[in-house]
Amino acid sequence: MAIVSVQDASVSFGGPPLLEHVDLQVEKGERVALIGRNGEGKTTLLRLIGSRLLPDGGRIILQKGLSVGSLDQDLPRGLTGSVAEVASGGNRATSSKSPQDHEVATVLTKLSLNPYDRFENLSVGFKRRVLLARALAIAPDLLLLDEPTNHLDIPAITWLEEYLLKYRGTLILITHDRAFLRKLATRIVELDRGRLLNWECDYRTFLERRDAALEVEEAQRNRFMRKLAKEEAWIRQGIKARRTRNEGRVRVLMKMRDEQQALRTRTGSVRMQIEEAERTGKLVIEAEKISHAYGGNPLIRNFSVRIMRGDRIGIIGPNGVGKTTLLRILLGETPPEKGVVRQGANVEAVYFDQLRAQLDEDRTVQESIADGKEVFDLNGGQRHVIGYLKDFLFSPDRSRSPVRILSGGERNRLLLARLFSTPSNVLVLDEPTNDLDMETLELLEERLLEYSGTILLVSHDREFLNGVVTSTLVFEKNGVITEYAGGYDDWLRQRPHPSEEKISARKTAKGKVEPRKQWVHPEKPRKLTFKESRELEELPRNIEQLETEQRSLYARMADPNFYREAGEKVGGAKARLDELEKTLEQTYARWQELENLRQERR
Repeated sequence: MAIVSVQDASVSFGGPPLLEHVDLQVEKGERVALIGRNGEGKTTLLRLIGSRLLPDGGRIILQKGLSVGSLDQDLPRGLTGSVAEVASGGNRATSSKSPQDHEVATVLTKLSLNPYDRFENLSVGFKRRVLLARALAIAPDLLLLDEPTNHLDIPAITWLEEYLLKYRGTLILITHDRAFLRKLATRIVELDRGRLLNWECDYRTFLERRDAALEVEEAQRNRFMRKLAKEEAWIRQGIKARRTRNEGRVRVLMKMRDEQQALRTRTGSVRMQIEEAERTGKLVIEAEKISHAYGGNPLIRNFSVRIMRGDRIGIIGPNGVGKTTLLRILLGETPPEKGVVRQGANVEAVYFDQLRAQLDEDRTVQESIADGKEVFDLNGGQRHVIGYLKDFLFSPDRSRSPVRILSGGERNRLLLARLFSTPSNVLVLDEPTNDLDMETLELLEERLLEYSGTILLVSHDREFLNGVVTSTLVFEKNGVITEYAGGYDDWLRQRPHPSEEKISARKTAKGKVEPRKQWVHPEKPRKLTFKESRELEELPRNIEQLETEQRSLYARMADPNFYREAGEKVGGAKARLDELEKTLEQTYARWQELENLRQERR
């Protein structure tokens, strides 16, 4: 039995409907991810389910006695008190449950929150952490989370993942974090042009099936538009009056015109280009034995690095550890307390500020680009600001709106538009992924990979780091920063495992206990057997055959005529597709296992 039932619900705020006669059933224990472009209505749907917004039409039915916990993107106004008091407040608007003190304490500890701090004095990011703790601590039957990973560092994100995997209630979440989504979602619900599209699969499978469905939709739209153009050309030639067949054809044309008016085009994609300046010298930045502290606490200790032209460096570490301080020191904005920082020749850096302080709230979107000019130079030509902003999904009306009314995603897009219009050869990006939808994130990845300059990137988005950076600076304990080759996953493989170093105590001859460092070396990896070597050689061929069959099935199922076949054929094809997905997953896992063994022996 569904614990959440959305029935024929519609919502509009004056323009095209955000939600148009949508239906959704959510069963107990499901982990449902709501995805879609910015502005499609994901947050609106979550508010409907949480009883914080009424639909224009239709009904929202929750199971009787259901307790609901929620985290909104927007902060509630007027909330005051200590962190512990706010976290213990439950979710009074949607739940009568109250958390136990030990549950509150546990969640606050895992989210690195001091229970005695005043809520009203915290940054926006830490206020959201407190509200997340408040939602989790009551252990509700239904948990509604809107971008829960925003402003969380990687340790907090991984803890939240594990918590939600063990959570026995029902979860509906909105997130742009693709790694988070892949690990948690058991079902995908996509919002697209006012409709809800249900995908009973994980995120990886959804991407494949959605692309096939969009290709079918585009082909159908093209056929419709060709037929409409043909009929319009026919009617312009004139028709003989009162002929029954012609009158019927006119009626069909009128109906097609109505259908065309009803068509809603898919939200366009961001089209971004990065304006590049003349190349830097080979050496971009060199830091030698720099140290820096704040309030007596060491942030950076005896750190040296050479950043060369074309490097793409990720910087990771817990919140408050000093990542932004390191950026400012490397850029020459803040002098280190000890050590020396030198910049190479012809460095022209642009800086993406995670707090978006570079945006003037009282200026319009249009005035925020090119210092208010209507036309500016870009990539060897001239662009009108309104046309340029369209590339970042700002309509002409929205371009004339003040910055202060923009959503978080719109502000991020505006800041990217502003930075990418400025010639640069060093890009410094401090948490650029917050509030961006997944399609924009993927495009941003592509543009950064095409960028010939140098990139310094602070991010908690693990998949974004994996896709962009070539090396990673990791804040270890007590201000120590270590450099690792590759992205986030590469760091996980390279970092010392806790089991590699153990501290034991031994008694001295005088009876005192003396600590001793004992290194525990991992066992030497074994060789592949002859049978395993042959298996490893065969696996790529097997994977290729499985993927070829899988692509063939997807193409077949994307054809609308496929579903007119007998039910047993359709069911058999779906069953075979599920079997292929499981087999591929097992085959890839086996290939990775054998490949790792072979690499470790080298």
